[in-house]
Amino acid sequence: MLDSAQFTNARILVVDDQQANVRLLERILAAAGYANVVTTTDPQSVAGIVAEGEPDLVLLDLLMPEMDGFEVMQQLGRQVPGSTYLPIMVLTADSTSEARLRALSMGAKDFLTKPFDHAEALLRIRNLLETRFLHLALQDENARLEERVRERTQELEDELMGTRKESAHRRMLLAELAAEQTASWADAVGSTDAVGSTDADGSA
Repeated sequence: MLDSAQFTNARILVVDDQQANVRLLERILAAAGYANVVTTTDPQSVAGIVAEGEPDLVLLDLLMPEMDGFEVMQQLGRQVPGSTYLPIMVLTADSTSEARLRALSMGAKDFLTKPFDHAEALLRIRNLLETRFLHLALQDENARLEERVRERTQELEDELMGTRKESAHRRMLLAELAAEQTASWADAVGSTDAVGSTDADGSA
């Protein structure tokens, strides 16, 4: 069960070269209770922002000068590990099917055209964050299971090593016991032979 605090503290990165669009998204997100929103109007700063702390969601414009949204997605694809589920929602005025298909094929998880319905955008944002948190929880659980497997494997290896040492010790004791019995038997046989020889001499 996801905690509502996870959504409140979700780190959301807004990337749009238009300050008015950034402020609009800040207001929408703040009204919905999101308190950890990072924004930038410079797409070239995204790499540095992500390096400081990986966001839980990126809200990304496509039509930006110097570095457009597609280039930002390419950069994030190289920077963020493939095992990490980092959802990207594209918010753009480009309503062409080509832009939509290209963005989705490059890793965007959702696509909305401007102007967009605020309520719909918030529902989509929450859905993406929920998927993100479930993915992270699954990663944590897998890591715990792997650690338990490693610990149990080490325990079994230690037990096996102890069993081998005990078996080797038992074999050594059995060998010593067999040697002692052989020596005792040899002594007994030797004593019998000596008595037999004495008896033979006496009868003569």
